[in-house]
Amino acid sequence: MKIGILQCGHLLPEVANRHGAYPELYQNLLAGQGFDFESYDVVDMKFPKDVHDADGWLLSGSRHGAYEDLPFIAPLEEFIRKAYGAHVPLVGICFGHQIIAQALGGKVAKYDKGWAIGRSDYQFDGVGNLSLNAWHQDQIITPPEGAKVTAQSDFCKYAALVYDDRAFSVQAHPEFSGPLIGDLVKARRGQPGMPDDIMDEALERLPEPTDDNTIANLIAAFFKQPRGAANV
Repeated sequence: MKIGILQCGHLLPEVANRHGAYPELYQNLLAGQGFDFESYDVVDMKFPKDVHDADGWLLSGSRHGAYEDLPFIAPLEEFIRKAYGAHVPLVGICFGHQIIAQALGGKVAKYDKGWAIGRSDYQFDGVGNLSLNAWHQDQIITPPEGAKVTAQSDFCKYAALVYDDRAFSVQAHPEFSGPLIGDLVKARRGQPGMPDDIMDEALERLPEPTDDNTIANLIAAFFKQPRGAANV
């Protein structure tokens, strides 16, 4: 099964040089699941020719806001709607989670309670409590019609959404390791709007384990679930 990675942003160079860019991080997350991968740098306007160029699409994180007036946002939303209509499965991570929701009629905004950074706890339907690394201030404020909420936390009401067999998305970053979070904190500390207290707490929680493999298995199962001939 071929998964197309839609790269919606770039990690800071000093972080990517040590840990890999988004495509490498997702390939590592889903290693051993039987997928082949091809990446498309959509943030720099390099899009697939057709929604059927892959068997499924994974939309990455990004430093950009889904609501920003940037050249790649509108064509990405159109691509999402076409893939959704064709039942080509979509998986979104952080920004990907938000842009799928926005493209399908939801609302994304900066959260008035600030940032989530580092290890965070979420309650997933049918799975229970999972700990995952997060890095976001934007959140889905209103999910689209037809989206089912499948995870939440005290900080994030819409932490995971499922849209029947067509899309699955999560707000957290299961591809972010503790060391990567540590390097992001080091690189971003002192910048305007970045909260030292939340960063300090994130650093304290770095040694604690996360449940990335559980999310990887959920993503893989979503991509691989049977879809009828009428839904391809």
